[in-house]
Amino acid sequence: MAYKVTGMARIAVIGAGMGAMAAAARLAVAGHRVVVYERTETYGGAVRRFTRDGFSFDTGPGLLPLPAVYRDLFVKTGKEPLESCAELVQVDPSARHLFADGTEAALPNASRGGVVAALDAALGGGAGERWGDFLVRAREAWDRTRRPLLEEPLWPDWPVLAEREPYPAVPHRKLLRTRRAGTLAEVGAFELRDARLVALLESHALAYGLDPRTAPASAAVLPYMDHAFGTWYVRGGIRELARAVYERCLARKVEFVFGAEVTGIVEEDGRAAGVELAGEPSVSPGSAGGSVADADHVVAGVAPGVLDRLVPGTASVRGTGEVGPQRAMPGRLSVLLALRGGRPEGTAHRTVVHPADRAGELDRLFGAGAGLPPAPTVTVLRPDDPALVPDAGHEAVTLTVTAPAGLRPSESDVDRIVEAAERAIPGLRDRVLWREVHTPDDIAGETGVPGGAVPAPALAAAGGRLLQPSNTTRLPGLFTVGGWSHPGGGLPHAGMSGALVAGLIVEGPDFRGSQ
Repeated sequence: MAYKVTGMARIAVIGAGMGAMAAAARLAVAGHRVVVYERTETYGGAVRRFTRDGFSFDTGPGLLPLPAVYRDLFVKTGKEPLESCAELVQVDPSARHLFADGTEAALPNASRGGVVAALDAALGGGAGERWGDFLVRAREAWDRTRRPLLEEPLWPDWPVLAEREPYPAVPHRKLLRTRRAGTLAEVGAFELRDARLVALLESHALAYGLDPRTAPASAAVLPYMDHAFGTWYVRGGIRELARAVYERCLARKVEFVFGAEVTGIVEEDGRAAGVELAGEPSVSPGSAGGSVADADHVVAGVAPGVLDRLVPGTASVRGTGEVGPQRAMPGRLSVLLALRGGRPEGTAHRTVVHPADRAGELDRLFGAGAGLPPAPTVTVLRPDDPALVPDAGHEAVTLTVTAPAGLRPSESDVDRIVEAAERAIPGLRDRVLWREVHTPDDIAGETGVPGGAVPAPALAAAGGRLLQPSNTTRLPGLFTVGGWSHPGGGLPHAGMSGALVAGLIVEGPDFRGSQ
């Protein structure tokens, strides 16, 4: 059992992802000696940057939902607030959606009334009212799950979360029988009753690698987060958020050892007691002594399969039952485009291009023999940021699709993505100076996750399939952090995992969550 730390402890952190760094900064402020061992040569996990010829691109997430998580991190770890270390800009409209029938809608940021009016104007037929009513029910699901799924350690009686569907029941009558939505797809079919609204709803799940046909109705919290808390961009790219967190760690005297591959976790007297290192790592700005680094606690920011290789049999929650890793998740494929010609005034930062054959896309992504759909849903990011381009006569654009983990796209695959994006950027192909493709294999190299899979946020119901393993493990003194542990994937969730792990180490097993 974990115990409350009463003095300075030595804490080894495996990996320099966002959740791991969030934990490291909080633990250092609590008075502990924290050393982060990162097998690559930089920080940030999947939050990376690609630069060439004066162009810069985020190769991980391009936008930040729920920035309050990182604001809280900076408040709790120093005098300088987040906004003094990175410039956050609210994206408005939050997104422009291009539907298969040729209609489009630009949705205002963080405004339920504005979104309702925009959808009524664009789609007619009471579409905005139906979406607004859906958001009210989604808020109810959010209120029921926010604390146990985002702000508290995973409950020992977690099966309660697995069995209880927090999305409110809306009876739907068919063939004289009353049915209630059990999946996100059924929410769309029963309550939205418009193919375009259904596409809008399901695109939020797809962006996290979830199949809306099997994702629980509680996945309604994903679009709710977007609408309730707004969508934000970090000037210079989301990589600047990673830089700010890394520099906060350095300011709090966290040591980073890059090029340090952890090959095992040392156990002594039934507890985690350090990490085994391969080779001679390059050190900046700290140092590691020998091939074993002793520690009182180990925090692992790695996927469960990777952790199980380091110390078999620990990557599951203790208590009633076990939560294992989620099913195999898809990855992310990004096409980075350097364009001639500047960004037109009034261009939406984010445009989602919806395909005509949505069912076919889901079959290809999540069915047997999964592959890239002929016409995938494409998210087009066009930041208004001079820091990303060599001059005002050029534009940096990122196209992103959900793709099977391990996919190695062909040139024709990439061509189809660019062709789909041309609906959002007329004449796109004639403007391309060059393109780079960031594949799931690239993500695997950056994060160590096999196939470059991207974790989804933890969700209630669905029998616990979409809960991630607890931050505590079967080995006392060993904790897990980041997207592959509670509360799951996404920038806010990773940041909150850092807060939870720090609380569990500092406060001990009586820690009941962030305040």
